[in-house]
Amino acid sequence: MTPSRWSDLDRPPLNATALRRAVAGPQGPWSALDLVQATGSTNADVVARAGQGAPEGTVLVAEEQTAGRGRLDRVWTAPARSGLFFSVLLRPGEPRDGRSPVPVHRWGWLPLLAGVATATALSRTAGVDTALKWPNDLLVTVDGEERKAGGILAERTGDTGLVIGIGVNVSLRADELPVPTAASLALAGAAVVDRDPLLRAVLRSIAEWYDVWRAADGDPKASRLDQTYAAGCATLGRQVRAELPGGRELAGTAVGVDGDGRLVIAGPGGEEAVGAGDVVHLRPSR
Repeated sequence: MTPSRWSDLDRPPLNATALRRAVAGPQGPWSALDLVQATGSTNADVVARAGQGAPEGTVLVAEEQTAGRGRLDRVWTAPARSGLFFSVLLRPGEPRDGRSPVPVHRWGWLPLLAGVATATALSRTAGVDTALKWPNDLLVTVDGEERKAGGILAERTGDTGLVIGIGVNVSLRADELPVPTAASLALAGAAVVDRDPLLRAVLRSIAEWYDVWRAADGDPKASRLDQTYAAGCATLGRQVRAELPGGRELAGTAVGVDGDGRLVIAGPGGEEAVGAGDVVHLRPSR
């Protein structure tokens, strides 16, 4: 007999009705939430919905992604119901609450905003220490070693929108990790691995930070996003080596994040800022 896809009692399915009641509609910060059992990529699906006029605040959650993508189209895979796999549609390029659109040059802070919101929500709800690796990785500590437990992918859609996809390994066991350097909240000793409260906490945290950031016209200083990101970013202060297109490398100390969300590296030739789209790999210097 073929095992039921719902037979893993340690990984119960999410409840779409309860999630909608908690975070979407008149009583919640998001305009709509859909839950699907499986899809290729929630980001690809929400980008398509955005092109069809979906409103800001659209959320798509999947129990399983069969073609999940990270930055630079790297593959992200995990067993069904083992993590959080979802995407949200934001439209910073549209007026909101009587305010003008957020200037495009400040949109680079949105992936960092999502990182801050996700890390703080998971730390508070799961009871596990989290850190951020610039630009888009969520780190936890397993056996004294920092490992990647999640990632964030932002994709522009049209002139006004941005889709942010988030993947977090929640209950993956050691033998299920895609690579030895990966991790999960469970392996990091999380007190809570129930995906329902974790997802609710992350969605509310993103909405709260987005409201603050929009009210400040996307200014990272006025919203204090820059300070909060710097406080939780494990990359800053470390020796790093950025691999850039064309085979160029930039080595030095990661000293800060500039006003456009780019990483500032101080090397032998002075300081240079690099954007997420310009970096192929960012590694510790040996």
